[in-house]
Amino acid sequence: MELITRISGVIVPVFLIVAIGYGYARRQRPDLSTFNRIALDVLAPVLVYSALAARDFEIQQHLPLLLGGTVLILGGGLLAWPLAKLLGAQPRTLVPVVMFNNCGNMGLPLALLAFGTEHFGAAVALFSVSNLFHFSVGARITSAQAHTRDLLLSPLMIGTALGFFSALTDIRPPADVLAGLKLLGDALLPMMLFALGVRLTSLTRQGLSLGLAGALARPLIGLAIGLPLAWLLGLEGAARGQLLLFAALPPAVMQFMLAERYQQEPDKVAAMIMLGNALALVFVPLALMLGL
Repeated sequence: MELITRISGVIVPVFLIVAIGYGYARRQRPDLSTFNRIALDVLAPVLVYSALAARDFEIQQHLPLLLGGTVLILGGGLLAWPLAKLLGAQPRTLVPVVMFNNCGNMGLPLALLAFGTEHFGAAVALFSVSNLFHFSVGARITSAQAHTRDLLLSPLMIGTALGFFSALTDIRPPADVLAGLKLLGDALLPMMLFALGVRLTSLTRQGLSLGLAGALARPLIGLAIGLPLAWLLGLEGAARGQLLLFAALPPAVMQFMLAERYQQEPDKVAAMIMLGNALALVFVPLALMLGL
């Protein structure tokens, strides 16, 4: 009963905010283009930097977890490639959906609620590693015409690089400045969930059969890799829980934006993301049950 109460305390606030965003968007149809730009150019870089540069974040302690996240991403892609061939799907459509999860919009708030502020830096580090691969390898898989250089020079990637620099060198701004940056970055978490709810209203229902396959493949392949990987890396406690949560998250909303940008079957990608986020109601509690 205590475990169920703890899991409920993690997922209910997250899905409540998503539901509020979804309900609001069904009535008002808000234009989030300005917020999306502010989120990507200001709030997300500040959140990442302030978490990685925090005085209580020691990157050396989280190297096994970051290695596990890297193996999950690349291993998921390797397993998704033959799956795409088996399903008769285009690998450029399915593979990035399986590789990259919603570790920003959903993963960061879930990690904060499940593991507390003392372990939040590790979740941000996982988010940063995922973004690095997504904006480089993932973009190139989605389209051979992807401008990886432009993506890697985005404010989010610059904030990530500066954050890892501070974590590795212990060079950081004064505590008062860092506190202000953290306050600004923290505003991103509820807004990301609200924006996710808004985004779900615009996703199409085309290609539901492939959509369901992709939605299931993302967490199932993730957990199939993550469970033995956590044991092999000797992860325990919050580190093990974070890796399993990372493994079970639904497909990344960012992949829909990339698929739409490069016209790589965005309707099918949208169906995978829509169904994947619905199935998160099953797989996120399962991951928390395994990891808490």
